[in-house]
Amino acid sequence: MSKIAKMRADIVVIGAGSGGLSVAAGAAQLGLKVVLFEKGEMGGDCLNYGCVPSKALIAAATAAHDARPGGRLGVTTEGVTVDFTRVMAHVHATIATIAPVDSQSRFEGLGVTVVRESARFVDARTVASESVRVVGRKIVVATGSRAAVPPIPGLDQVPYLTNETVFDLKALPERLIVLGGGPIGIELGQAFRRLGAEVVIIEAGEVLGREDRGAAQVVIDQLEADGIELLGGHKAVRVEAGPTVIVQSEAGERAITGSHLLVAVGRQPALETLDLDRAGVAYDRNGIRTDKSLRSSNRRVYAVGDAAGRGQFTHLAGAHAGLVVRRAIFALPVDADDLQVPRVTYADPELAAIGINEDEARKAHGDSIRVETFEFTDNDRAQAEGDTRGFGKLVTTSKGKVLGVTIVGRHAGDHIHIWALMLSSRLKLSQMTSAIAPYPVRSEIGKRLAGQWYTPALFSDRTRMLVSILKRFA
Repeated sequence: MSKIAKMRADIVVIGAGSGGLSVAAGAAQLGLKVVLFEKGEMGGDCLNYGCVPSKALIAAATAAHDARPGGRLGVTTEGVTVDFTRVMAHVHATIATIAPVDSQSRFEGLGVTVVRESARFVDARTVASESVRVVGRKIVVATGSRAAVPPIPGLDQVPYLTNETVFDLKALPERLIVLGGGPIGIELGQAFRRLGAEVVIIEAGEVLGREDRGAAQVVIDQLEADGIELLGGHKAVRVEAGPTVIVQSEAGERAITGSHLLVAVGRQPALETLDLDRAGVAYDRNGIRTDKSLRSSNRRVYAVGDAAGRGQFTHLAGAHAGLVVRRAIFALPVDADDLQVPRVTYADPELAAIGINEDEARKAHGDSIRVETFEFTDNDRAQAEGDTRGFGKLVTTSKGKVLGVTIVGRHAGDHIHIWALMLSSRLKLSQMTSAIAPYPVRSEIGKRLAGQWYTPALFSDRTRMLVSILKRFA
C-alpha cells in the first residue's frame, strides 16, 4: 500500500471547472497555498461537454443553414454538403485550443498543487483522495453538476446520449429523439437538425417553459420552420428498444422511434461522492445550502457554481468565485443573493433574459407594472440584414425600477449584457436613454426600450402645455 501524503493548505478546492479554477488562480496569485482536486478533465463540464463544444457545433450548424438554397438577400447557393467528421473535428479542435488556459501545467505554474483524483471529506476540515490528505483553512466545493437522468421505465435498458457523450458521435444521427425542451435540448436539437438529422423534441411541460411565452414562441416558430417535430405537453412514460419513446398527452399514448436518444432534461449537482455529512455540510437535491456569502453550515466550507444550488451557469460560477475570494481571503462582506445573472438560450434566434419575465412580474406586483416592447422590425440594422425576427421587452415597476428584460432575436445574447451592467450598477432608465448608440446596430434596442418608457410623459398633454407656455419666453 502506497503511503498517503499529508499536507496543509490555505485553500482546498474540489473541482476544476470554471468556479474552482477561478478560486484557485486568485488565491494562488495572492500568495496562498492552494491544493486543487479534480477527478475528471481540467476545465470541467463547460470546456469539455457544455458551453464550448455546443457553441462550436452550433456554429457549424449555422454555417450549413445559412449556406442552403433560399435566395436570401438575393444570394442563391447550391450543393451544400455537411461532412460530420470535419464538424466534430472542429468541435474538438475548439476544445483543444481553449484547454491550455485551464490546464494542469498552467495552474501548477501559478503555484497550485493539482491532484488528479477523486476527493472526499474526512472530517470538518480535512479532504482526502487516494494519495493525499489535506487539512485546509478554507475549503471550496466546486464540483459542478451532471446530466440528470429521469426515472423513466426502460430508459436504463437502452443506449442513450447526454451532453457528456453526444460530442463523441462519429456519425450524424439519422433520427434523433431529444428528451427535454429546455435550453440544452433546444440548442442541440436545432444544431443536429441543421446538420441534416431528423429531430423530435419531447417536453412534458412547455418548450422553454421558464421564458417569456411570446419570446419562446419566436424560437418555437423557427424550430418548426427548420423541420423539427416539437411535442410540448407530452410526457415520456416508458422507453423501449429501438430506441422508442412512448409519450402520453391529452390525446393518449404515442410511440416515437429514432436512431438515437438524447436525454437533456436538466442537470443535478455532483455531490454524491463527497461524504458531506462527515464535514457537517448541509445539502439537498438542489445543492449545498449556502448563505449569501456562499458559506455552508460548516463555517470553513464554501460552495460555488452548480454545487451551490443557485443557478447553473458558467458565468455565475465565475462570479461566485470572485465573491468567495473576497470573503474567504479578505473577509469582505459579499452578497450572492444580490447578483444579477443573465441567461441565454443559444438557439437561432437567441433568447436572452435577465430578471423576471412579464408573467412572473404580474404575479409579484399585480397590474401596477409597466411593459414596453420594441420589435426588431423597427430596427434599421435588422432590416438591412433581412432578419427582423424577435423583439425586446422591458418590465418595470410603475416608477421605473427594472424588474426584467427579455430579448429574442439574432445575437440577443450580446445585447443583454448592457442590462446586466445597468441592474448590477443600479443605474436609472434615464441613463440608458442618454447613452449614444452607434448607428445602425441591433443593440440599439436597449436604448429604444428605455426611451419608449418615457414617451407617455414626454409627449403628454401636461408637457405640451408647458411647451406652449415656454415658447412665449423663448
